[in-house]
Amino acid sequence: MDSRRKPWVILSSLVLLVTFLLYYSSWTTQRTPLKYAEQAISKPAFKAPKENIWAELSEREAADVNAFILKEYAHLNLTEQPKNANENSIFFVETLRPNKTDAVPYLHGHGEIPQRYAKAAISMEIDGLPHMVYYMVGPLPISSESKISPLQYVFNNGKNSVQNPVSDFFALMDYCIELGVSISDITQNLLGASVNQKNPEDPNGLMAFPRPTPIETGEGGLILWIQFQRPGFGSGGRTLLPQGLYAKVDASSENRAEWKPKKFYYNGVLYNSEDEIRAAMSDPDFVRVPTNIDGPWTDTEDFDSQPDGREMPPPVSIQPYGPRYGLDRTQRFISWFGFEFYITTAQATGVSLFDIRFKGERVMYEVGMQEALSHYAGNQPMNGGLEFLDTFFGMGKKSFELVPGYDCPAHADYLDIEYHELNKTHKIPNSICIFEFTADHLLSRHSAQYSVTASRNTFLTVRYVSTVGNYDYDFSYIFYMDGTMEVKVRASGYIFAAFYSADEKHEKGEYGHRIQDALESSMHDHVINFRADLDVAGEKNEMVRMAVEPVTKTFSWDQPENPSRNTMHLVDYPVTEETGLDWPKNSREFYLVRSTEQKNAWGQPKGYRITSGTGMGNPPHLTIVNSTVLGESGRWAEHDIWALRHKDTEPRSADPLNYFATHEPLVDFKKQANHESFEDEDFNGDMVFYFNLGAHHVPHSGDVPNTLMHTSASSVMFVPHNFCDRDPSRESVQGVRLQLKGHRSGGFAGEEFDEPNGDLRSRMDRHSHEEKKKKKTKAHYFGQTYEEGMKVPLEALEPNQAGYISEQNFVSDLGFNGSAIGAWHRDEA
Repeated sequence: MDSRRKPWVILSSLVLLVTFLLYYSSWTTQRTPLKYAEQAISKPAFKAPKENIWAELSEREAADVNAFILKEYAHLNLTEQPKNANENSIFFVETLRPNKTDAVPYLHGHGEIPQRYAKAAISMEIDGLPHMVYYMVGPLPISSESKISPLQYVFNNGKNSVQNPVSDFFALMDYCIELGVSISDITQNLLGASVNQKNPEDPNGLMAFPRPTPIETGEGGLILWIQFQRPGFGSGGRTLLPQGLYAKVDASSENRAEWKPKKFYYNGVLYNSEDEIRAAMSDPDFVRVPTNIDGPWTDTEDFDSQPDGREMPPPVSIQPYGPRYGLDRTQRFISWFGFEFYITTAQATGVSLFDIRFKGERVMYEVGMQEALSHYAGNQPMNGGLEFLDTFFGMGKKSFELVPGYDCPAHADYLDIEYHELNKTHKIPNSICIFEFTADHLLSRHSAQYSVTASRNTFLTVRYVSTVGNYDYDFSYIFYMDGTMEVKVRASGYIFAAFYSADEKHEKGEYGHRIQDALESSMHDHVINFRADLDVAGEKNEMVRMAVEPVTKTFSWDQPENPSRNTMHLVDYPVTEETGLDWPKNSREFYLVRSTEQKNAWGQPKGYRITSGTGMGNPPHLTIVNSTVLGESGRWAEHDIWALRHKDTEPRSADPLNYFATHEPLVDFKKQANHESFEDEDFNGDMVFYFNLGAHHVPHSGDVPNTLMHTSASSVMFVPHNFCDRDPSRESVQGVRLQLKGHRSGGFAGEEFDEPNGDLRSRMDRHSHEEKKKKKTKAHYFGQTYEEGMKVPLEALEPNQAGYISEQNFVSDLGFNGSAIGAWHRDEA
């Protein structure tokens, strides 16, 4: 038996959607917060007011849907465990979320619960070529009324399928190995290593992978650039180890025997054949560049250094009395100081929130990630044509178990993520965390004549981390006590670097910085798109750009000294049609979404402001105009914010399979944002918004080994704007009022009722007798405070990581070149 034909794992961003995914087999109960105070508060069971109509399919539902499809579509000869894309199979099933027009009557009235449906992606041959085809199955549970129908109404290109450009992934990877072996004399001479055909994962060898973004011939075939890399198995830092040799392969024929390398690229020179580069190598004037070798510089940990202070553990957050939020685990419903919402997941897009309310009023029907774009630039064949649309690889199913005490505080609650692929249910344990946290800065404070008042800033976070190839994306939904909601993304992991060439033709600094002997950073844009379906005090909303503008005005009271005064004022510019907006220069405009029906006590329309939040400045949009590789699949990345009319037929800005058809995507966002009017009589006022997070990332030496989260963060905040009659956080915050030294006691001015603060003093005096005896003490607390010390268990400070239950992923960096649809595991005799 050929020793190379043994189990092996290959990673690539070109892998097909039909795949054997390795998954977690350890299913345990979720981690729950630890309560250890002697007077720990016990709460009654918390229940959601309604059923979670967006919940992912249960294991039973998924099994029934799969069985129904296998029975009804028996003519397709569907196999449960396909070996390649030419074998028809059910790739995945998941919930087809109900239309909003069906959900709202149930949520906010007395309508019936919407019928439940599933979405299925079937890999099947059409006209002899592999395709991915979407279907809808329902109603659920499966009954005599259930049926399978093509899922088309949510797409706008007239199709429900996309051709898979690579019919045999293993043939492609085998060819890469064979190519590396056939030019081993070249690689050994130039790179000091060669591809090991018997063991492609040889840590001392080379690996050859195609660029994830191929060159399509327009006739169904592919032209591929293949890059040679060191494996980086010690650290997982493969994307830091390009070797500077590239081969262009014509793979346009379905017959692998006809595939051949057309060109080679090395040190800024393009060679037309193997013989040409071999001949050049024998020339005494041929210039060889240094090799890029793995070493301790790619390690993410330093176990040995001991600068002053490292001998002590850092401060941590504790929660002695347990959580203050309500969590219904079954319905995945959360209630916290006026906020209420449901959580659901999808294998492509991760965690979304639905039916967000504050103080009983509607704020947002939905918020969730839609797509994550990374677009590179460079002067060599790999990075020069590189882009990723990461939902294709599954940002939900790549949301791995969180590290307690590190990803989230030790006191966090955890939920699992489940997805259903290739007739199996996969559970990712403890992959969503929920926790309260008190910031290092106050929510509000004020020093007055007689007192100082300080209110703690405690907020609620729902978090998950999606590791797609070399990058880890930390997604956080953050809720503040005043009704503000923040959506924040932080990134870390290995950058996708470029080989550094020192030849004179190399334009230094045009695409990045030199960061190692033979390594250069590679500039790229991250643009991460979110959908926010705002229903501010109801569905009837309008958007206004409230501008802060300079103006010269004349006032009667200013005469005669100032005939005119240079000042500023507010000007409203209604947004009258679907459009894209960018963050205004000098923050000179407020983007307001206001109710057209509901006003606060002061006659002002109830509203929310959309604004850039905390992080590294305003979130960006894509720099590249009319991207060559993105085609029509990334039009949502061209502006910062989009305002559209809500339609049930436009539930998303993108689809994961757009990656297979970038020039003719299933969801073409340009067709959605087509300038329809908000002033037409047929418009019901229901608006939906898309916004982008991300960064213009120009990695530098500080990005080695990993990018840091605090320098890669971006966020958008939704801030109440006249939504309430006053600051609603006053009734929820915990804080203290301190008296200042002087003859006034208690920190309050005057006696009862004879000073402006007398009424506040009176309320304090109406407290219990015990409180009256404390009237002259220095501190007056509002909200419960800690009144006695307690013994803190070690688990509250440093969780026992033996409880971390995820199994090995059998891959070094979860995916090649920044992303991977999964790990393809081939077992051969």
